[in-house]
Amino acid sequence: MGLDEWMDLVLRNAQEVVTREELEALYERPGKRGYIGFEPSGMAHIGWLIQAAKVRDLQQAGFHMIIYLADWHAFINDKFGGDMEKIRTCARYMEDCFLALGVDPEKAEFLYASELLDGMDYWEKVLRISKKTSLQRMKRALTIMGRKEEESEMDSSKLIYPSMQAADIFQMDLDLALGGMDQRKAHMLARDAAEKLGWKKFVALHTPLLPGLQGGERMDPLEAKMSKSDPNAALFIHDTPEEINRKLKKAYCPQGQVDDNPVLEMARLVVFPLSGGLHIERPEKFGGPLDVADYMELESMFGAGRLHPLDLKKAVARSLADVLEPVRDYFSRHPGNLEAVRRFAVTG
Repeated sequence: MGLDEWMDLVLRNAQEVVTREELEALYERPGKRGYIGFEPSGMAHIGWLIQAAKVRDLQQAGFHMIIYLADWHAFINDKFGGDMEKIRTCARYMEDCFLALGVDPEKAEFLYASELLDGMDYWEKVLRISKKTSLQRMKRALTIMGRKEEESEMDSSKLIYPSMQAADIFQMDLDLALGGMDQRKAHMLARDAAEKLGWKKFVALHTPLLPGLQGGERMDPLEAKMSKSDPNAALFIHDTPEEINRKLKKAYCPQGQVDDNPVLEMARLVVFPLSGGLHIERPEKFGGPLDVADYMELESMFGAGRLHPLDLKKAVARSLADVLEPVRDYFSRHPGNLEAVRRFAVTG
């Protein structure tokens, strides 16, 4: 695989890379290490399809990928009321999710924060990063936790969270950190600390955020992103076709509106990258069935009023149900962790 093809693979469907030149320098490096981190905090929604696809791309590009299950970070962030048994049960469910989504277990490593934090060298990194980061910047970075800046006043442990996330990266000796755009502040904080401390800089690769089904015009992407805590505004990766169809029928999708439209965003970010096109069933009196091969064609058609919102919703629902069939099959064969999490997680 040549450099151009390798770069296309690593960058496809990503929103941002910091920096492209540093990424190119990794092309021929042996033993490349990347990671993506998650708090075990609830059910996996379909935004995980974007992340898992990018993990698979990076595996194909020669990266050993660490899937970091941040159990102590979830404790700091008050997930499941700080019940570590529930947090670690959820972490085991998340391992299932990645396997169900096709991540190659031979090229991946599941690592728990509780395995990484056990040593003075880790906490030395936390302290050194903290010394190089202002209190104000640390507070601004709380959005990586889904928290507002002022919430740091409620519990002082939250202030060390950004330094811990940065220390994770250096403790794992990573070449690349993968995350959604909501993780950008943590990655930039860590890169800035690396420069000040003379540590190895890593490439930050960011994927777009999938909005929740409730939509809304001119919403901030971080506020509008799909959240597992709102089951009526989220599609979960193991939802049945009936559940997917029911939820999408209620999704925000005004006639002709192409901006801030969560159904179109699901088509753009999930359906077309994973399915390669969209089949739309319609009665002959409304134009009959059609196949759309390109997202921009779909957007143009919908924006011009040539496609009804209900027809779009039904088509996206069918496509998502097909994409998620292997996931449902996996959990039908390995139901234990999912059923355990369902007993205490919000699923609707």
